[in-house]
Amino acid sequence: VVSPHTERQVAEVAAATPADVDAAVSAARAAFDHGPWPRLDPGERIAVLRRLAALYGQRRAEMAELITTEIGAPISFAQRAQVGLPAMMMGAFCDLAESYPWREVRPGMYGADVRIRREPVGVVAAVVPWNMPQFLIVTKLIPALLAGCTVVVKPAPESPLDALLLAELLAEAGLPDGVVSVLPGDGAVGEYLVRHPGVDKVSFTGSTAAGRAVAAACAADLKRVSLELGGKSAAIVLGDADPQAVAAAVRSASLSNSGQICNALTRILVPANRSDEFTG
Repeated sequence: VVSPHTERQVAEVAAATPADVDAAVSAARAAFDHGPWPRLDPGERIAVLRRLAALYGQRRAEMAELITTEIGAPISFAQRAQVGLPAMMMGAFCDLAESYPWREVRPGMYGADVRIRREPVGVVAAVVPWNMPQFLIVTKLIPALLAGCTVVVKPAPESPLDALLLAELLAEAGLPDGVVSVLPGDGAVGEYLVRHPGVDKVSFTGSTAAGRAVAAACAADLKRVSLELGGKSAAIVLGDADPQAVAAAVRSASLSNSGQICNALTRILVPANRSDEFTG
């Protein structure tokens, strides 16, 4: 792991091999097919993940330091966004799960005879980039775990340290063996994981080019897939907007995380009758 601050090595982690992927998917498969996690009452899974959130809160400073070290984010931004947002999302997802309609009875053609039971999809492969590593892991991992899925996480090769700390916290929170594995590795490891026949669902965040390849691989086996890919975000300025307020907001949104973020603004749409005010 090389620091963007100094361009010097700051850590060394084991790179996963295809054999490691096979082992992780096999463990996830066994934990899903035969283990307790998918069979727990949703409230029991929520309790485990609330323990995780509490442990996460105790290690926030350490997590922020790791993220600053591996990707170069200023420590203030790492504390506020890189770690603060995931901590908030853990609690928010648990709150949603408590009121989620896991089972429903609906009226059918002959009365109240339609029963809906929402079940976990199975083994999930979560592939994340380096720019917001904890936020992207948490927004994939926590909902999947709450649903009863098992997960194999593949962090970016630039940012494995925060993911490995999260793995420690998951174990400490009491997740059963095999429910979550973290496999640092390069694009070849990610491709092998995405194509693995033991994976039921892929959640990928990354470039449009890589997303096309992921979609094609999933289509071959009719795997479920979620893609969050690169794009061009627009600031849409309404007719009554204050130019000074818009300028401040656009500056902040465009430069946050050095512009390496999904809501970095690359164009501004302004009403034609006010264009002089915003470009003058």
